[in-house]
Amino acid sequence: MEGLSSGDQSRTVAGMALSSEPLATKDNSTGAYSSKNGALDQQPDTSNLEEAELSLRGRGSLNYEEARALLGRMEYQKGNVEAALHVFEGINIAAVTPRMKATLAKRREHHKRRSQSFSTPPMSIHAASLLMEAILLKAKSLQHLGRFREAAQSCKVIVDIVESSFSEGLPENFAADFKLQETLNKAVELLPELWKLADSPREAIMSYRRALLNQWNLDVETTSRIQKDFAILLLYSGGEASPPNLRSQMDSSFVPKNNIEEAILLLMILLRKIILKRIERDPSILDHLSFALSVSGGLKALARQVEELLPGIIDRNERYHILSLCYYGAGEELIALDLLRKLLHVNEDPNCVPALLMASKICGKTPKLAEEGINYARRALQSLKNNCNQLESVAYCLLGVSLSAHSQVAVADSVRATKQFEALEALESAGRMTKMRDSNILYHLSLENAEQRKLDVALYYAKHLLKLESGSNIRGWLLLARILSAQRQYKDAETIINAALDQTGKWDQGELLRTKAKLQIAQGQLESGIASYIQLLAVLRIQSKSLGLGTKLYKDNENPPGLLELEVWHDLASVYIRLSRWHDAETCLSKSKAICSYSASRCHTTGVLYEGKGLYKEALKAFGSALEIDPTHVPSMVSTAVVLRRLRMQSSAARSFLMGALRLDRMNSSAWYNLGLLYKAEGAPSSSLEAAECFEAATFLEETAPAEPFR
Repeated sequence: MEGLSSGDQSRTVAGMALSSEPLATKDNSTGAYSSKNGALDQQPDTSNLEEAELSLRGRGSLNYEEARALLGRMEYQKGNVEAALHVFEGINIAAVTPRMKATLAKRREHHKRRSQSFSTPPMSIHAASLLMEAILLKAKSLQHLGRFREAAQSCKVIVDIVESSFSEGLPENFAADFKLQETLNKAVELLPELWKLADSPREAIMSYRRALLNQWNLDVETTSRIQKDFAILLLYSGGEASPPNLRSQMDSSFVPKNNIEEAILLLMILLRKIILKRIERDPSILDHLSFALSVSGGLKALARQVEELLPGIIDRNERYHILSLCYYGAGEELIALDLLRKLLHVNEDPNCVPALLMASKICGKTPKLAEEGINYARRALQSLKNNCNQLESVAYCLLGVSLSAHSQVAVADSVRATKQFEALEALESAGRMTKMRDSNILYHLSLENAEQRKLDVALYYAKHLLKLESGSNIRGWLLLARILSAQRQYKDAETIINAALDQTGKWDQGELLRTKAKLQIAQGQLESGIASYIQLLAVLRIQSKSLGLGTKLYKDNENPPGLLELEVWHDLASVYIRLSRWHDAETCLSKSKAICSYSASRCHTTGVLYEGKGLYKEALKAFGSALEIDPTHVPSMVSTAVVLRRLRMQSSAARSFLMGALRLDRMNSSAWYNLGLLYKAEGAPSSSLEAAECFEAATFLEETAPAEPFR
């Protein structure tokens, strides 16, 4: 074969045919493999002949390794994987690697000088390409046989050769007329997949980063596939990779710190390519990005990405729905509601059940929007028409919640009583449909009965809820303790809280410790209550330091620890005021001001402090400041009326404040009591009757008031 002339086509074919058998049988290959040589000789692959001719033109001869590369490829193309691997293993890769590197290095110098080099490379570029393809096919053969680690190691040889030959990256249009670039593309894409199959996630991640950070002249489609596969590995592999070391990164550029951030970066790049129409639309990319941003708390960032999508990429109604979910999860519930209103418009999709349920849920949280929430829930029930019991139970539950919220703003007692009855009826319907096995429905059933002071029924549902959840949800413990406190079973309530604390991690003990402190104070154990508050503040301080280090310990739509700490300082100040420890109370208020200077609760507590000192005018000023911040702050309304009554001035204004407070909170015993005092002071017979009714309501509410509000 070494004596063949590159210009004589017939002699080349004959040489190939004659040399096939010795190469195949040189290493005592199996009889099954040798038996196929006849077919190989009779129908030679023309692509292999072309490769042979190109290599012969470069050097005038076809050496042992190149011949094996051609023969191995022929066997691989015919599906004889084991035979092909046997041939490929006869190539001494360690021996040919230096010559391949030298050939590629000469190619690099040629591109740099853009002139003809007079030194002869160790082999032609065609031969180097042929051998690289042989190494790739060897890796694929090993993959087919399940020898994944060996396949990855073989494939890595190609990447190592090219990378060491072109330390600054491949020049543009390198080997554009040859198969070298195609082989390299396949090797770069295959290598991380082989490491994954070999159960080597660390090597797979390194290979992905190597593929994306080095200059391989990959086409857009190949790069995009690699980016997507890498993002999926980062999101769902279950392991945490070390952050990438981006030496060439600008100081001001973003460097991902963990798997999620790196996956988000890759998916956002892919989404940008779709927007620019550089790659075909792939709906799964938005799905993966939605998951990544959701688990990382970046729902607003996801909303921005969806808003930037060009029309036609996703349906308009789907866009409204996704955006509403994003903003709802990020705590922007009114924005989410506006989007749902657009989706539910008569010209869009007015019967979309998920959107109707979500809109009802948002409206049910705000008494002013409760009537709208009732409408959405009833529309959802009408759309379902007994098609799905599970969704119907959710709709009935949301209807009950909205009816309950609407009853809070009802002016007439008859309307309020009707709404409360309908709320319980809807919640009980939801409970029957789920056979009392839905924890959310049980919670709202217990809560609504407690609000209506049906404490025995509320206690039954609360115990059932705690048993159903096995104590896994803090709100079940809290509700049970509050109901027991409303029944004046303070010891039992404190026992419940202690049991919850034993089963709860430190980060989740905030509300439990606050409730424990209030239970202790309700029993007159003020010093114990102070100790519980101090313990809670210590937990919150550790939380705030952790948050400063970037650890997210609460959801976007939950109250952050800063707000809870603010309320705890106010609670603690109120205890010190009861003990006439003015300096300690002032210290607590200064700590509160450092957290938030614009707080109605802080202004109210400051007013109570002045009132305790006998500084009534300063107290009135503080209460006025609280109402400027929040005109619906009921405690400030009641306190203002109390001070005005004590000063024996503007009794009509005091009555107005109390009536306003009762419109907002009908269950406020202090407001009823002070209103009764105003009626009693008038001395008229009709006023005495109204005073008696007010005192009766205040007594009932005081006797059934929990240590802290049920909601």
